[in-house]
Amino acid sequence: MATTKYSDKELKEFQDLINHKLKEAKIDLDLLRGSLSHNDDHGTNDTGRSFNMMEDGSETLSREEMAQLANRQEKFITSLKNALIRIENKTYGICRVTGKLINKKRLMLVPHATLSIEAKNAQG
Repeated sequence: MATTKYSDKELKEFQDLINHKLKEAKIDLDLLRGSLSHNDDHGTNDTGRSFNMMEDGSETLSREEMAQLANRQEKFITSLKNALIRIENKTYGICRVTGKLINKKRLMLVPHATLSIEAKNAQG
């Protein structure tokens, strides 16, 4: 019979991964927010870390693009926090459509996933 949930040891492994990603995501969000507020002052100090992070040789991202990135980052953080709640409830890693375990490799790449690959593909 197939396993219906991950072991406490595996859940701890996912929890550590998610906490690490959450920490990084919050840093990135702070940088984006800093850049957004920095754009308002039209100063010449645009060589800060946040600008270097986003420039990659092209023009600085527009204010609208930065705001979209910040919104996306906020949603990502919320998804990671929700995944931590599922770990606490021991429902983490269970596909919300099929009720089967989501493949561990998928969860290592997308730790906030709530759908198995088969369910995601079925969505089209």
